[in-house]
Amino acid sequence: MKLPIADGAVLRARVGDLLRMHRGSLAKVVGLHTGAAVAGLAGPWLLGRIIDDVSTGTTASALNTMAAALAVAVLLQTVLVRQAQRSSIVLGEQVFAQMREDLIEVVTSLPLSTVERAGTGDLIARTTNDVDRINFTVRFGVPRVLVATASILLTVLAAVLTNWLVALGMFVGLPILLVACRWYLKRAAAGYLRESAAYATINGSLTESVEGARTVDALGLGKRRRDRTDADVREAFEAEKYTLWLRTWLFPGLDAAFILPIIAILAWGAYLASTGQATVGAVTTVLLYAVQVIGPVDELIFWLDEIQVGTARLARIFGVGLVQQDRVATGLKPSAQDIHTRDLEYAYREGQNVLHGIDLDLQPGERLAIVGPSGAGKSTLGRMLAGIHPPSGGKVTVGDVPLVELELEDLRGQVALVTQEHHVFVGTLAQNLRLAKQDATDDELADALRAVDAWGWVVALENGLATEVGSGGVTLSPAQAQQIALARLVLLDPHTLVLDEATSLLDPRAARHLERSLSAVLHGRTVVAIAHRLHTAHDADRVAVVADGRIDEIGPHDDLVAAEGSYAALWHSWQRE
Repeated sequence: MKLPIADGAVLRARVGDLLRMHRGSLAKVVGLHTGAAVAGLAGPWLLGRIIDDVSTGTTASALNTMAAALAVAVLLQTVLVRQAQRSSIVLGEQVFAQMREDLIEVVTSLPLSTVERAGTGDLIARTTNDVDRINFTVRFGVPRVLVATASILLTVLAAVLTNWLVALGMFVGLPILLVACRWYLKRAAAGYLRESAAYATINGSLTESVEGARTVDALGLGKRRRDRTDADVREAFEAEKYTLWLRTWLFPGLDAAFILPIIAILAWGAYLASTGQATVGAVTTVLLYAVQVIGPVDELIFWLDEIQVGTARLARIFGVGLVQQDRVATGLKPSAQDIHTRDLEYAYREGQNVLHGIDLDLQPGERLAIVGPSGAGKSTLGRMLAGIHPPSGGKVTVGDVPLVELELEDLRGQVALVTQEHHVFVGTLAQNLRLAKQDATDDELADALRAVDAWGWVVALENGLATEVGSGGVTLSPAQAQQIALARLVLLDPHTLVLDEATSLLDPRAARHLERSLSAVLHGRTVVAIAHRLHTAHDADRVAVVADGRIDEIGPHDDLVAAEGSYAALWHSWQRE
């Protein structure tokens, strides 16, 4: 599954929204740059006047006056340019900060089912590589494009007002310019999108290879993964080569479009001056304007190229916001805490169900253990019971309200899932724990840590709960990270818990002790424990054996052992091990 990419209409609408949000700052930037451009036009005009006045005869005081005016214009332009550049940088920072905040809000609200199906490689590329690439474009590109456009229009207008006949020479290179840009723009968007997608693929494959390094080594998949990486790099190289080829045709065309007007003005201006239709000063002024306009045009073309890259990246970033939610909250509130599944089905890929017509009733306060062979669908069933994915068929309800119709915040207050995959966020231990309950006191944090047998090693740290962890801080072991996750669960205090191998990273003896401690803390709550260690099943009120996406057996431990069915076979095998 691929994350969507925003089309032109969505892209223009989102960019328009951003600019409207900062229209005051944008107007200030454009005004300052326009003022600087107008001040810059005074130089060629005054120089042309000086040439004409010297040719016809003038006084030293008149020349001194014009020289002083030229100095004032240069000084004014310097002041305006400085202020304009400062305002441009501030505007760029404001817009980019807004974009980052919006992106974080969108990413953190994505349906987990979509993230899992799409994979993390593309999402990481969009939130890192793509954001980094548009950083420069957003901060400087948007104001500079507007400024360059204003400068070009003002300079051409000044040339026309000086002498419209001479100014005709400025447009000689325009056809070449338009053809080159049109040819480039027609091909650039697709090229840069392909380039972005290629780097996203590289990120995904490298991440998988690094995270699964042990599996790659154990199964001897090194060559296959290297071949995959080589293929991804070749695709990225071809994509880069194509966009470079586009630029090798664009820039020579632009150089020709810049040089031809200067040659034309010199030749055409000389003819007009010889026939008395233009003065030498007017020709000089227009010529200087033609030279002066090269800078803004060149800058506009430069940003045209950068903006093509940025547009492709923006389309990918804004595309994240186009992901459809996988559920619609109805506002209904459960009247009870019992959870039921009816004809439950789920397929990660359409037409390939991994769960088949499961009916299950969880009574408030009971402990259900789900066991079965690997790949049987245990974890998938657990995720359905926690409301992570909407069912492909059937339904899962709490108090007769489908889980997928609850607000996410309300859902997590009803049912919570803890897996064997845990993340420690950058910050203090206290901040990590308060993710589950923002207003938790230090005493509540300590009680939660005691409940998961973590208080001993926490108080042994130099700064206790104030210890910085995560990247750049104290590194927690996988078992400690798992304990922090379980402590969050204690603080969250939902009425139903789904524990998917939640103690798998602890050694068996520590895991057994922790589970007994948790049992006391979680008394009265419904607990669904997915486990390979069957002592968890032994302690449960009921055991459900899942095989091939179906519940094969369900009942108390002793009854299932006595029945000599699939659970009894698992139990006897586990005891021998």
